[in-house]
Formats: sequence, C-alpha cells, structure tokens
Amino acid sequence: MVTARGTAALMLAPAGVVFLLFFAVPFAVMATMSLLTANPLVRPDAAFTLRHYERMAGDIYYYEVLWQTLRLGLLTTFLSLLLGYPLAFLLARTGSATARTLLLMAVIAPMVMGLVVRTYAWLGMFSNRGVINGTLMGMGLIEEPLQFLGTETAVVIALCHIYVPFMILTLTGVIARIDPRLEEAARGLGATRVSAFLQVTLPLSAPGILAGSLLVFALAISAYVTPIVIGGFEVQTLPMLIFQQVSATFNLGFAAALGVVLLVVALVLVVAYGRAMGRVARGAV
Repeated sequence: MVTARGTAALMLAPAGVVFLLFFAVPFAVMATMSLLTANPLVRPDAAFTLRHYERMAGDIYYYEVLWQTLRLGLLTTFLSLLLGYPLAFLLARTGSATARTLLLMAVIAPMVMGLVVRTYAWLGMFSNRGVINGTLMGMGLIEEPLQFLGTETAVVIALCHIYVPFMILTLTGVIARIDPRLEEAARGLGATRVSAFLQVTLPLSAPGILAGSLLVFALAISAYVTPIVIGGFEVQTLPMLIFQQVSATFNLGFAAALGVVLLVVALVLVVAYGRAMGRVARGAV
C-alpha cells in the first residue's frame, strides 16, 4: 500500500528531476568552472583558483555592470507591476466573457511574435529616423532627432513591453480567486473604495505580485537580445559580458564566475523580497 508520504514523493519526483537536471547540475558545473584555471576535460592539470573572483573584486567596472543589470531588472519589474496590475484586475473582474476573451487576446497577442521581432520593432521606434522622432520633427516640436537608442530608458521600455504579459497573466489568476464580497464587506463597515482595495484586495493579491515580480525580474536580468539591440554597448549588462567572455575570449572560468555572482546576488534579492511580501500576505489573513 502506498502511503500518503509516498504518494506525495511520487508526485514531486518529476519536478525534482527537472530541478536537478536543469538547475542544480548546471549551477554546480558553472560554480566548479569558476574555481578552476582551465577546463579539466581539456586540461587535466587544471587547478583550483580564486583569480576569477579576484579579478571582479579588484575592478570597479564589474560592480557598475552588476548594478546596471540589477537596476534594469528592478525598474522593469516595478513598471511591469505598475502597468500590469490594473490590467490584470480588469481582466479578472470583467463580467462579460466576450470582453474577457478580447482582453486576454490583447495581452497574449504580443507574445505570439518572436523576441527578436519585437525588439527590432522598438529599434524602428527609437531610431533617429524612427516613428517617434519622425512624428515629433514632422509636428515641428523638435529640430534634431532625440537620442533614444543606447539609453537605459529605451531598454527598460522595450523590456516592459516584452515581459508585462507575464506579469498580467500571473496576477490575473490570483486576483480572480479573491472573493469580491470581501471588498463589499469592508465598504459596508465604512471603508472607502480605495481603502478597501488597499487593505483587502491588494494584500490578498500579494502571492500573485510576488510570483509575477520574481518571474519578470529573473527574465529581465538575464535578457541579452533586447539590451544589446536597444542599448548597444552603452548599456552593459552581465549577460552581455558573459557572452563576450564565452564567444570572444573563450574564458569559460571568468564567464562562470560572472554567472555565479549574478545568480547569488539575484537570489539574495529574491529571498528578501519574498519575505517582505510574505509578511504583507500574512498581515492580510
């Protein structure tokens, strides 16, 4: 007879295998490579070393790139949440099935196009002869084209356009499970519409905010195509440096060290954010 514990273990086994194969093992290999002088499969005499981390610690340039990467992720996550929450709320609370379907199609439609296509669409928008500059110059509002490409603002806008659907879809399911009668009860006790939302609905949607934020943040800090196309080499991120180390200099050890640092710092931020949102969710219960 299979016990409840055995059944739970069997149900969790596929997820455990996926986690092991696609996260634990690759991270262990990457962490090991970051501590070796060379690839042991090619150089059997490879020895352990900390020189890759010492190289990063001794150059302020890598601190700046790390901060640039995290800042892009934080700004993209914040703006995606700011834009996505109202749309998710509208999608979850819309009574008409037709309106809900149309809104859902509008959210999913940009995801049908490939990442490269959407990124190059923004390239056409932001270029000196693009839609934005062409419109402003045609209206006589500016004489010289504004410089959008190669700026952090342009990269964040493009990343938000790409990742805000993930935020909306994650939030919609959580908000849809919140009973609207809770807000009605709060308003019946004297709360205004705004205070009922802030004190009831928003805290109860904290799990969705947490899940959506972590998903968008992880995607944003690991993005490569959008930052390099829109930002060029003016907006440097760690994924860009990692790609350069692998493709140009073939320095796998240093590339692995950059990846380990990015992952560790991101995990620290994720854990801190998760605990903060957990306190908010517990306070609403």
